[in-house]
Amino acid sequence: MSNCKLITDVTIICEDSVLLVKYKKGNKYDHQTGWFLPDDLVNEFELPDDSAALTLLEQVGLTGLDPRISFIESFKGNDGAWHLVFHYKVILVKKPQIDLSRDLEAAEWFNVKALPDKKDVAHHGWAIYTIEKILNQ
Repeated sequence: MSNCKLITDVTIICEDSVLLVKYKKGNKYDHQTGWFLPDDLVNEFELPDDSAALTLLEQVGLTGLDPRISFIESFKGNDGAWHLVFHYKVILVKKPQIDLSRDLEAAEWFNVKALPDKKDVAHHGWAIYTIEKILNQ
């Protein structure tokens, strides 16, 4: 079997806005720069639900949330590995305090009708595609 990457990302929605993050170094993220949804690799033997909650805690300091699976995506990445991505969402009524991890350069709320240009988003605008799909479910 070829190399496989299991990934979770979380779309955090609050007051017609979504949270996007920028990582300091793109090494862990296929050497990509720009805006991302908070995401991470699923650890060995970790459930995707647990990975999504851990991503929220470790990257933006959010606890006690209940990320729900929205959809799953499967594709061959530029590195030749099979990527299985579990896209989660969380809907909040109030914007929380964000605590940036040491890996993050920035975290910013964007109105869903004024998202960044796809050229400013990692992986050719992948987060924009994901957000639009989740909002249209």
